[in-house]
Amino acid sequence: MATSRTYSDPDVIAQIADLTLRSRRLAEGAISGQHRSPFHGFNIEFASYREYTPGDDLRRLDWRVFARSDRHYIKQYEEESNVRVTFVVDASASMNYKGSRAALAKFDYASTLVVSLAMLLSRQQDPVGLVLFDEEAGQLLPPSATQAQVSVMSQILQKCTPARKTELGGLLRSLTDRIRRRGFLVVVSDLFTDLEPVFDGLDRLRFLGHEVLVMQVLDRDELELPFDGPTVFKDIEGDEQVFAEPGAFRKAYQGAIREFLAEVRRECGARGYDHVALCTDDHLGDSLARFLRSREDSAHNPGGRY
Repeated sequence: MATSRTYSDPDVIAQIADLTLRSRRLAEGAISGQHRSPFHGFNIEFASYREYTPGDDLRRLDWRVFARSDRHYIKQYEEESNVRVTFVVDASASMNYKGSRAALAKFDYASTLVVSLAMLLSRQQDPVGLVLFDEEAGQLLPPSATQAQVSVMSQILQKCTPARKTELGGLLRSLTDRIRRRGFLVVVSDLFTDLEPVFDGLDRLRFLGHEVLVMQVLDRDELELPFDGPTVFKDIEGDEQVFAEPGAFRKAYQGAIREFLAEVRRECGARGYDHVALCTDDHLGDSLARFLRSREDSAHNPGGRY
């Protein structure tokens, strides 16, 4: 999978197939009662058609369309559209890192995560979309519930080569103008950037009604600094290099990275954002299944963490 950059992993998808990823907050609509609508009592407008699936209300069948096409279609109304989920994925150079214990680089791990969750959400009939970012939003694919959408997302991720610096805060601020309709934003990043503008951007999006889930992807090397002997450390998003003996500052580094992760969890919890930290040497299917079960179990606790 790492060499072919194919992000659809059947094992991961099978492990989460019976689970759900649903909005904790009020959504702009629902199909089959999965998400509650905040607009009860308002007039609703026709939005589109979708193909009939077993269990749909037969009263919604459009018989005129059936007469013309010999196919069954359900009328879908704006008030009943599912939650729009946008994955905001870090494509900066730091996501290229792959330690000796990891099967995948961080970007490949993150991309497999995104495609797996997108498939799960599309089965829930939730529209899914994608934003790739480094110093800017490189590409924005608006959410869609079509069967081809997950394939399009996967192709975009496969063609991406992370290469530049991270500037997540500015991107999140720009999304307040680009994503007008409230939805569910899933930020997938190592968060190796200035956190203050990141949380400022997330706060603005939350103020506009978006729900936020932060999925932090890290390599075990970044947590433990396991290197022995004199080592050259290179800034993966810049040109600086440092020649050092890791043993001399390993404890201080590990303490700093623990404080960094604690700050991310603390700030997410205080603001009501879900947060999960994932490590690339852990089996993705196991980690995602545990997280989704934990999120379902703690649905009554906004801001809960994995």
